[in-house]
Order: sequence, then C-alpha cells, then structure tokens
Amino acid sequence: MASEIERKFLVESDDWRGLVQSSRPIVQAYVAIDGDTSLRVRISGGTKASITLKVGVSDMTREEFEYAVPLDDARAMVAASRGRLIEKTRHLIPAGSHLWEVDVFGGSLSGLVIAEVELSSEDETPALPAWLGREITGDRAYTNAMLATHGRPEGADA
Repeated sequence: MASEIERKFLVESDDWRGLVQSSRPIVQAYVAIDGDTSLRVRISGGTKASITLKVGVSDMTREEFEYAVPLDDARAMVAASRGRLIEKTRHLIPAGSHLWEVDVFGGSLSGLVIAEVELSSEDETPALPAWLGREITGDRAYTNAMLATHGRPEGADA
C-alpha cells in the first residue's frame, strides 16, 4: 500500500507543451465506485495494465493499492465497466524536484486538460508553473472516477 498525495489544477494555456518529456495514451475504466473509494482498471500505452483500489483519506491524500494484471483481463474489465471510462493522453513534465502529469482528455471530455503533481506530504509547496489555472484539489467533480461517471463538470472550460 502507498499513500498518494497530490494537488490538481486546470490547465490554462498550451505553454507546457514544449516541456513534455514523454507521453502515453491511457484508457481507464471504473469497475466499482462507492463514495471516496474506487476500483479502476488502466491500460497504459496499449501494452501494460493494472488494477487499482483508491480510498480517500483527505482532499489531497488517498491510499492506493495497485497491481499489474494481464492485458487481456484488463480489456475484459474495461468492456464490463458499463461505459464508465475515460480516455486521455498523459504528458510528463519535469520541473525542479517534481514531475507534473498533464492529462489531455479525449472522447466526451475532449478539451479538458488537468495537471497534477504528487507530493511527499500535504505541507509540501511545489513551485506552480505559469500555465496552471484554477486549483481543483479536493473538488470531487474533477476526480477521474466522477469524470467517467458524470462527464464534464458544469463550468469546466472546453
């Protein structure tokens, strides 16, 4: 088990694009969601798959249990998710001692771009790049599970 501590932001401009170190497509489907607990399957780059249980602890912290699964099993779980899925391309951007993940969503969420940074503690204050917009840490409407089940939050830029 690991704790995931992160801050999330909407992305305001394309100035981050020239800083990308690597990118990969992700298909993520939600097998089960119950409040702040979710069970998801993820296919990354079309070649690797994992299943992850996340349990909310606070606005910034979740307990995370992640395990590799066979790709064929993951594809079957995606098919069984009853459409509760998101497609996105994740771009990795190093910045000082932090690694920013910028997710560009596709499908019905096309146009939505969210950046997140993982922290070692909730008190950590990373430098915030100028291309970030409004902070959405703790806003449940912007969790991937809610995006998969409820779509774009009202008022989200498209």
